[in-house]
Amino acid sequence: MRSPPTPAPGNLVARQVFEGLADHYDRLAEWLSFWQNRRWRATLVDAVAAGHPGVVCDVATGTAGVALALAARTGAQVVGVDLDEGMARRGLRNVRAARTSHVAIAVARGEQLPLADASVDALSFTYLLRYVDDPAATIGELARVVRPGGVIANLEFAVPTSCLWHPLWWLYTRTALPLAGLLTGGMAWYRVGRFLGPSITNHYRRYPLEWTVRAWERAGIGEVTLRRMSLGGGIVMWGRRK
Repeated sequence: MRSPPTPAPGNLVARQVFEGLADHYDRLAEWLSFWQNRRWRATLVDAVAAGHPGVVCDVATGTAGVALALAARTGAQVVGVDLDEGMARRGLRNVRAARTSHVAIAVARGEQLPLADASVDALSFTYLLRYVDDPAATIGELARVVRPGGVIANLEFAVPTSCLWHPLWWLYTRTALPLAGLLTGGMAWYRVGRFLGPSITNHYRRYPLEWTVRAWERAGIGEVTLRRMSLGGGIVMWGRRK
């Protein structure tokens, strides 16, 4: 793995949020999402696999769950990139445990990828844009490394719009999620539970989904498709590099 990159202010928030989470991340991410996380990831992988890529970059790879799923599904060579060294090291251990030569892990910023222009066939990224200072510039950087025609896909939390599900989502993210995190993962997960709901809400106040779709299009990504997941609590977007 490379040396940790110099973080921007938004990156520092990400490092603080994910500090101490790596060892239990995979298990608790499923429990606290009521096992919806795996469904969201499967939809993301389906979108990327439809392009039959040979080389994929998975940004904000974390513990390499998406990278490993992409490699298993497509047979592609996958480069997983993450800012947080602790998460990247856990991802590397997961790759070694899977005994695959199809996944490599690097420590790097999504805003400054260590890849040449048009050097990968597809790119995936998960839970990234809330942790960068300039989402539009980051989307442009992600698009830069993908060849024309290649698939770009994103998984992110979302805010339900239903008058029924929105208040239940708000109640869960502000009260039940921090408590459940504390009981299952300790103080580190309590802190991330308290952070998550307000972070998601504030992000979409500044950058609504319509803004994000336009940012993708301005970055040269066409055929943008958006699928809401789990009553609006998650969203998967994908498109093709023009």
